[in-house]
Amino acid sequence: MKPLSGLRILEFDGLGPVTFLGMVLADLGADVIRLTRSDSAGPAVFTEVGGAILHRGRPAVPVDLKDEADRAHVLDLLARSDGLIEGFRPGVMERLGLGPDVCLARNPALVFARVTGWGQTGPLAASVGHDINYLALSGALSTFGEADRPARPPLNLVGDYAGGALMGAIGLLSGILQARATGKGAVVDVAMTDGVALMTALFHALKARGLWSDQRDANLLDGSTPFYRCYRCRDGGEVAVGALEPRFYAALLAGLGLTPEDAPQYDRGRWPEIAARFADVFASRDRDDWASLFAGTEACVTPVLTLSEAVSHPHNQARSTFDEAGAPAPAPLFDGVRTGGGPTAPSALEIGEALKRWR
Repeated sequence: MKPLSGLRILEFDGLGPVTFLGMVLADLGADVIRLTRSDSAGPAVFTEVGGAILHRGRPAVPVDLKDEADRAHVLDLLARSDGLIEGFRPGVMERLGLGPDVCLARNPALVFARVTGWGQTGPLAASVGHDINYLALSGALSTFGEADRPARPPLNLVGDYAGGALMGAIGLLSGILQARATGKGAVVDVAMTDGVALMTALFHALKARGLWSDQRDANLLDGSTPFYRCYRCRDGGEVAVGALEPRFYAALLAGLGLTPEDAPQYDRGRWPEIAARFADVFASRDRDDWASLFAGTEACVTPVLTLSEAVSHPHNQARSTFDEAGAPAPAPLFDGVRTGGGPTAPSALEIGEALKRWR
């Protein structure tokens, strides 16, 4: 049995974090029904992009949320649900007649999780935005990139997926545990700005102690040190170096054929010179040569793999990190076993069939 077996979640189809959140919940065994737009209401959102990966493991049920009969069916589903996840702008669900007051009146134990960029309250709540904007306002974006260039976003991994979807999962499941103990549901307001800000806790702590600067590319973990950054190799490939601890740094120097006198680890004044020297050495051999040389050592040197290469790496294959089709497999493992991702392509149900499924 999967960890979330027996849990019923209604997902309102949308962009970014809610789609990923629905996938994660389904991967872990929740019975998730994904409500999409019917033909009369317009095309399903992001179907072409999400496809067999992001929409896996749960059926799509087309509904017209402006139609009174379809809204009534949705409320019937909500009456049988543990949780609801949606990512519309504030006020949309209310205008559709499916706001928290209506839904909780129908099911007092329902957990109504709302995942947005700015949150349900605050001066920007009604504003448009994307992952990059939420990272910017949380302070996190200012830490990514090089000092002499504009900040560079780390894909949409930090805002949409970590600050939004995964914080949404924590909030939703926490609410369900509370509802099972008390019989009372909750409205969970998941703002990506809040979630990303929370993830900067370490750096705020370091800053309070004078150990972190607001200047980009000037701190221990932001790529400014010679022993925590990436280097280009002879063949154009790259390696990642994470030799923070002294003994790991010693192993790095040994592999590079250098001594502590050549490159003292914490002589900040020499860091540019040391980084340049490391760059020259790494540029003398191909990426996979370096990977072989450092394999089994404590130097914390790994090849920077492309998405395609990651699928075939022996470690990832041994752990079945990707499935046979090359898609990311469900995570984490429970008792050493992956939960399984369900059908590789989303199935389709009519609203009546969905109601029968959740009798």
